Amino acid sequence: IALFGIATDDGVVMATYLKQSYRKASLEDRRAVREATMLAGERRIRPCLMTSATTLLALFPVMTSAGRGSDIMVSMAIPAFGGMLVALLTLFVVPVLSCWREELLLKRRAREERKRKRWWQIWKRKKEQTKKQMDE
Repeated sequence: IALFGIATDDGVVMATYLKQSYRKASLEDRRAVREATMLAGERRIRPCLMTSATTLLALFPVMTSAGRGSDIMVSMAIPAFGGMLVALLTLFVVPVLSCWREELLLKRRAREERKRKRWWQIWKRKKEQTKKQMDE
């Protein structure tokens, strides 16, 4: 449960800051999205790494213990340690997926804008044609 909580917390911290970064920046092209992602990732990686590192450091003595009850504790600590190493991947996966999502949204907005302009031009032409016909 603790492992899941830490991994989720790291992902939420990163995703929240990414959203804030996207709102602040004027995202007009892919380069701007990627720069905002890199900036947010650089600023939030340290707190997330510190959380994960302290957990990993706390599990290390449990994994190397050899005293009474160590057979049970070691068998519980090894999967938690491995899970924390995998949870570190969220620090890289979340920004990449967030950047990809934002780029897709940017692409969709650009497509809708082109479509709107095209319809506006068609409407304008039709209006001019009807005006000419009425004048004749």
